Amino acid sequence: MLKSSPTTNNDESLCFLPSVKQFCLSFEDQTVIIDLFFNVFFLFYFGLRFLAASDKLRFWLELNSIVDFFTITPVCVSFYLGRNWLGLRFLRALRLLELPKILQFLHITTSGTAIKLSKLLAVFISTWLTAAGFLHWMENSGDPWLQRSNYQYLTYFECLYLIMVTMSTVGYGDVVARTTLGRVFILFFIIGGLILFANLVPEVVDIVGSTKIYKGAYQAVKGRKYLVVCGYINLHSVTAFLSDFISHDKGEVTTEIIFLGEDAPCLELETVFRCYAAYTTFFQGSAMVCEDLRRVKMEHAEACLILADSCSAHPYLEDTSNIMRVLFIKNHYPHTRVIVQIIQSANKVYLSKLPNWDWTKGDSIICFAELKLGLIAQSCLVPGLTTLLTSLFIREDSQKVSKLFKQLEIEGKDYKVMTWLLSNDFVDMTFQEVCRLCFLKLNLILLAIESKSGVHGNSILINPTSATAKVHSDTMGFFVAKSQVEVRRARYYCKQCHNDIFNPDLIGKCRCRRKPVSKIVAFLLPGSQPETSKPPVIIPTLTVVDADRSPGSIKDDSHATLDSTGMFHWCEPVPFEQAVLKKVKKKLSQDLRDHILVCIFGDATSAMIGLRNFVMPLRASNFPYSELKDILFVGNLDYLQREWEYLQNFPKIYIFEGTALSCADLKTANIMTCTVCTILSAHARSPGDQTLIDTKSVLATLNVRSLQLKTNLTPGKMRKPGESLKWHE
Repeated sequence: MLKSSPTTNNDESLCFLPSVKQFCLSFEDQTVIIDLFFNVFFLFYFGLRFLAASDKLRFWLELNSIVDFFTITPVCVSFYLGRNWLGLRFLRALRLLELPKILQFLHITTSGTAIKLSKLLAVFISTWLTAAGFLHWMENSGDPWLQRSNYQYLTYFECLYLIMVTMSTVGYGDVVARTTLGRVFILFFIIGGLILFANLVPEVVDIVGSTKIYKGAYQAVKGRKYLVVCGYINLHSVTAFLSDFISHDKGEVTTEIIFLGEDAPCLELETVFRCYAAYTTFFQGSAMVCEDLRRVKMEHAEACLILADSCSAHPYLEDTSNIMRVLFIKNHYPHTRVIVQIIQSANKVYLSKLPNWDWTKGDSIICFAELKLGLIAQSCLVPGLTTLLTSLFIREDSQKVSKLFKQLEIEGKDYKVMTWLLSNDFVDMTFQEVCRLCFLKLNLILLAIESKSGVHGNSILINPTSATAKVHSDTMGFFVAKSQVEVRRARYYCKQCHNDIFNPDLIGKCRCRRKPVSKIVAFLLPGSQPETSKPPVIIPTLTVVDADRSPGSIKDDSHATLDSTGMFHWCEPVPFEQAVLKKVKKKLSQDLRDHILVCIFGDATSAMIGLRNFVMPLRASNFPYSELKDILFVGNLDYLQREWEYLQNFPKIYIFEGTALSCADLKTANIMTCTVCTILSAHARSPGDQTLIDTKSVLATLNVRSLQLKTNLTPGKMRKPGESLKWHE
């Protein structure tokens, strides 16, 4: 408490108000020297800020200037009066609001959590101290209209106690305000202080609590496998990953999932982690910080999966960020298996150049854009392939499936893609004949066969249409079946013994001759269980092969030139202007027939989808040059010119400026004579609602259908029997 001056009557006469006497200190008090030092410092700082201010008028309205005016001015007056009056010096507590900036400048608070916590504490403490100082002044001064007769003696600590009790809504009542000004101040402070206390304190507790929860270290359990997932961690990516990884159809999950996110999870994401608490654990940290990698025991993890934001407006930056994460992890833990998701396939080349990147140890790249475009391109050659693979590997929620197909959906979950050697009784039969016999006689679906003859041995022929695509001895077949028992029928089949058997379950090993049986390789679909303890073997990459091609077909074609790998047809770089076809009298400058029409929606600002991945399967060296179909891209020239850098070395590729939303452009592109029409969209996906993102693709599909209908209804322009226009989105 502030003391009155114990000196002479002359000194007391300087305190001209009775209540003010209690706020007068003699210069003999040691605290006055300290107070004087602070006032001199702030006065000097005030002068520096005034000289550095660009707007002098606005300078006087700043909070620090108002505080200096009410705290430094009384010091100057005190020298004239010979007394040191405390007055409004409690306003100095508002300077604590500048403390977070000072801590950042001194690099004491560097993390976002520490900065936010320091700001919250500065606001709370400065408000508390300032309010206590104002109440201390009012209660010890009294009401002016009552000649200050109702003042009460309260120490500053008692005022701090009263303010805290008021803000916390406890209200013991042992210390109360007696003056009218003090009670009016308390009325308004209860409203503001209650809001401040109710908002700041829970937020501070939440920051401190969450920091302790998510900043811990993972305690590995001996014998239990775990997977570390980092990169783009949010509600959508986590729920999508968990719904596929932890499926009730897959049985018991023995692998724990450790999520390493750079930001604390939101409330919805926290709820997801609590629902899967038996399988998941979240830690806040970065894959670019060595200490955070040690916390999640990265060196003992089965694998590290790095997710990407597929909706990112800057896919290149997203890919480079993931590549840097891979580089950091491989530098510190070279033996850890890394699986990284890449948005643009062109960025895959950087990963193979990273030190310690080893494909043989399981390091893998996931690029959904490349996979989708590759499947669409294969569907141009094998109609229905995409639909078949989609129904095999992607299972729809049973609640969304109609009752008519629900039973078929349940039965379809038991099917797998398997390989098995075909019976030698199929030798010299065409693929269509073998496929028909397997379906009608053996109750099997034959997808493809492996060809071991020709210049491209060990190639896989997916539904070859050529009559020369015949089965040779010990040919491997690819089937869709429920179990290995069913697939064995393809090896056991014998024309002599099983010709009169119509029940496929009765087809087994016959006695007429012994046939060697190869080991089965099963590829499990979602919802199926392995029947053996041996791990499945990965099949070679599926490549559509034309069986008509003879070993010397490339040499006989004068236009055929292969690239350095010998896998794709190649040509000298074609200038973009030369590839653009002009429109002459509603027709193209070059007459195209039986071509592949690709309609693209994109502009100069759209992210590239990688049309190279679409063209490469269609320009595989398995096809003779004379049988390559022309590819016509219809779209915005600015976008196609950006993609042309990666397409200019492929032959028989043309560009036409137009849009699939225009029937006139589709007719000009000879859509009536094309073999297949593909619709692609390069527009960036926004993080928000995805409902209308495919609007243009849907409208373009309607345009194609309307043109097909008009063609079939027009006399003399009908397609051949059984022939229809095919399109893919």
